Amino acid sequence: MTRAPHPFARLADQPYLLLSLTSLFWAGNSIVGRAAAGHFPPVTLSFLRWACAFAIVLPFAARHLIADWGVIRRHLGLMIVLSIAGISIFNTLQYTALQYTTAINVLLLQSTAPLFVAIWALIVLGIRLTLMQALGIMTSMLGVVVIILHGDIAQLAAIDLNRGDLMFFGALAVFGLYTALTQRRPPMHALSFLAFSFGCGALFLIPLLVWELTARPAPAIDLANVASLAYVVIFPSILAYLCYNRGVRLIGANRSAPFFHLIPVFGSAMAILFLGERPHLYHTVGYALVLTGVIIAARKTAAA
Repeated sequence: MTRAPHPFARLADQPYLLLSLTSLFWAGNSIVGRAAAGHFPPVTLSFLRWACAFAIVLPFAARHLIADWGVIRRHLGLMIVLSIAGISIFNTLQYTALQYTTAINVLLLQSTAPLFVAIWALIVLGIRLTLMQALGIMTSMLGVVVIILHGDIAQLAAIDLNRGDLMFFGALAVFGLYTALTQRRPPMHALSFLAFSFGCGALFLIPLLVWELTARPAPAIDLANVASLAYVVIFPSILAYLCYNRGVRLIGANRSAPFFHLIPVFGSAMAILFLGERPHLYHTVGYALVLTGVIIAARKTAAA
């Protein structure tokens, strides 16, 4: 008699659901990150996020790390690059950028992430976008623009790029490299990869953390700050990276990239649900375009 597959095993083989959950958790990270920008220095927030995530994951990952340590040592250079790019640099730049830029700029720039992934996938892996993937990315990007501009193209003139926007562009470029390189990661347990990435990423932030704490005051220990930290540790860190790394491994970087466009969709939906903003026609049009583009780009084709 065959045993029914475990529910978590079934979830691990659903890349579209995994990548959608990732976008949901990262949408919340943008909102919490903007709210925390005035309370946490950026390097401090990034270090605490990954150090706490490492401490939580380590007890579950320890036996897998021991079993996979030989593989990690043989590919140590790649593992360090992945940790620095996807953990240390990306999130620190993101939190720094959120101190200088506006919500509308962040959401607009977020829609360029699939293009960075496509560029790095071509450079690192030699993988070209298919016609349908390119069409899907452009359709989703159009949907994001409709939502951000409230359906009014005249608002483009009001967008003013600043140093925070340039930092966020840099963060997206780095994360595009991380996404492409994850397809070359050595075979190991998902928890081994996660624990090493979190621990190594936090370790490389220590010199910047020491410098920042000498220049800026440490964050206050209060309920709001503890709750913000708890959210970014559990959802956008542990759960999101588990889902994202697995999703990219299942369907590849280029087919995963359009799911970035769901982040502003989820972000605007959160604003409607939790901040009392009213839904409008442009929300419906934008959501429809984003979802259509994601479906087109994520479909498996013979060319892919």
